[in-house]
Amino acid sequence: MKLNLSVEKPAQGSFWPSIVIASFACFGGILYGYDTGSISGIIAMDHFKHVFATNHDAFGNPVLTSGQTSLIVSILSAGTTIGSFSMSFVGEIFGRRTNLIIGCGVFALGVALQAAASAIPLFAVGRFFAGLGLGVISAVVPLYQSEAAPKWIRGSIVSGYQWAISIGLLIASIVNNSTQNRSDTGAYRIPICVQFAWGLILATGMLLLPESPRYFVKKGMLDEARKSLGRLSALPPDHEYVGEQLLEIRANYEYELSFGSTSFIHCFTNEGRQLYRLLVVMTIQALQQLSGINFIFYYGTDFFQKSGITNPFIINLITNIINVVTTPPGMYAVERIGRRKLLLVGMCTAEYIVAIVGVSVSSVVANKVLIAFVCVYIAFFAATWGPVAWVVTGETFPLRTRSKSVALCTMSNWIWNFGIGYATPYMVDSGPGNANLGPKVFFIWGTFCLFAFGFVYLFAYETKGLSLEDVDELYEKVPSARHYFVPTRMVSEEAKHAEAVVDAEKTGAIQIELV
Repeated sequence: MKLNLSVEKPAQGSFWPSIVIASFACFGGILYGYDTGSISGIIAMDHFKHVFATNHDAFGNPVLTSGQTSLIVSILSAGTTIGSFSMSFVGEIFGRRTNLIIGCGVFALGVALQAAASAIPLFAVGRFFAGLGLGVISAVVPLYQSEAAPKWIRGSIVSGYQWAISIGLLIASIVNNSTQNRSDTGAYRIPICVQFAWGLILATGMLLLPESPRYFVKKGMLDEARKSLGRLSALPPDHEYVGEQLLEIRANYEYELSFGSTSFIHCFTNEGRQLYRLLVVMTIQALQQLSGINFIFYYGTDFFQKSGITNPFIINLITNIINVVTTPPGMYAVERIGRRKLLLVGMCTAEYIVAIVGVSVSSVVANKVLIAFVCVYIAFFAATWGPVAWVVTGETFPLRTRSKSVALCTMSNWIWNFGIGYATPYMVDSGPGNANLGPKVFFIWGTFCLFAFGFVYLFAYETKGLSLEDVDELYEKVPSARHYFVPTRMVSEEAKHAEAVVDAEKTGAIQIELV
């Protein structure tokens, strides 16, 4: 049987409101990316070391110890881990939109403490509170986007979250490069305080946007769900198309409830293959971090500096530009090529080359090769694992456990983010008690990328073009991730026996050629 599927948009209403609304939530990625990028440059700034460092090198220059660097960088991820995990318990109390606003408020508190600090303890407390807010935001944004976006462009919109992260990284790199040579506290306080703007923009925007209709259905607020669907479709709440969408969401949720009430423990049962979904997505989130990407964005400036590369701030700026430029092709490809195929793209070759060059040769040419293949690795990550891991996270789970499951998967990302942020200085730096791996650390990242290829091939399902309700059917009916799936609603009884053209229910034309 040969299938040729082409999906057209429905004639009713407009998808533009839902696209704009779901895309705006990407702004949460600016907060995430900017904070990650800013700390990379801040810990390498001379004036920051002058204020916060307690040790000096042989020439009398202030230096941060591996322990101090580890604490300053990784404490944020400890906060984000707790913040994202909290959403698995309290995420359903206030709704997606309100949780994002609360997250912005907690984040702003953390930024204020960092800006006021003149010693590491208060700075670390500020980083922790900023992490709490970021954890909430990072757990809710993919969830809100997946529930608000139309299915035919859902992957691209959720991928936009990763693009926003890369834009935040780039902005941080530009700001750091602009302030690094200041001889006052503005060198690091300006990059820190810029973060107030990102939180204010996101919180203000969310005050104006609608709540997720699926959240309203889960709470039994059907009139509010109808209004929300109307805003997302640019249609009046009593329109027939809005009613049909509401009926589909409600019917699917009631079917899920037929298995019984939902508690946190249901995230770990295998009803509807829930446990399988959770373990796969948590592993994908872990592997995204274990690819080593945040080694570059947390410690890139410091790493390039210690590798003997001149102008490390400029090199860090270049890597962030590449990250921004190469993410949109992935946003396009996720709806054309699919999630699974993009996750099968390997990054290990580039990382192995970086490691081999870094340990074999020390010269200007070798440094250029090292930088070039770091850029190649970043380009592949930005177009594949960067955005697609968040797409898979937002669309894999059934409605009754979606909020809790997404929170747990986001927590997996932040746990490994914390582990890498904490351990990296001890792994890479020289000195007593340190592993002094230097560029050899890329052998570790490359090996995890090789493992990721095999894991995705065996366990990651393709969900391109499916509604969130179709994804449930996929996991219930298809035993292997290597099998192709067409939802029951897209195939008529006649099409099972002869060449036919069937109209998908309110979603457009699905052409099926049977040979």
